[in-house]
Amino acid sequence: MSRAFVKETDGDQIGDELPERPQSRYPNYVTPNGLAGLQAQLHELQEQRRRLAEHSDELLNKETLKHVERDLRYVQERVDRAILIDPAGQPADEVSFGATVKTVDENDNERDFTIVGEDEADVPAGKISWVSPLARAMMGAAVGDTVVWKRPAGDMELEILSIRYADPAHKV
Repeated sequence: MSRAFVKETDGDQIGDELPERPQSRYPNYVTPNGLAGLQAQLHELQEQRRRLAEHSDELLNKETLKHVERDLRYVQERVDRAILIDPAGQPADEVSFGATVKTVDENDNERDFTIVGEDEADVPAGKISWVSPLARAMMGAAVGDTVVWKRPAGDMELEILSIRYADPAHKV
């Protein structure tokens, strides 16, 4: 195709629209802390949008505004789809959403994992998504049970040492 038929931008136009951030196919279960985090993120994005809109005549702000608005739509939908799970309502004697589980592996390494929503997951902090292979392996297990964690590095057996649920009035 000849370049004569291609529209050139004049420098003030912004490129194509950004693709939307994909939503998870899973229900958006959240802990009270997870919901508070999403709401704080939503508030911060709304403030960013307001500040950028005040100076929308600058090209860099227009481009940044596009990203903020896309993220705002994504987080708003995460909040709208949130299903709050009260840890106090979970069965105290088995692993379920919101549980902090102390495990010991076959090498006698003890670790704590807290099962949280996808948006709250933070592996270095021991917070794992409820849809992760490890969380799925532990779901429904009781103290004393051994579960098999299917990992790319090879299966690992974990014994459940304790299960506790946070008091919803306190941050975990």
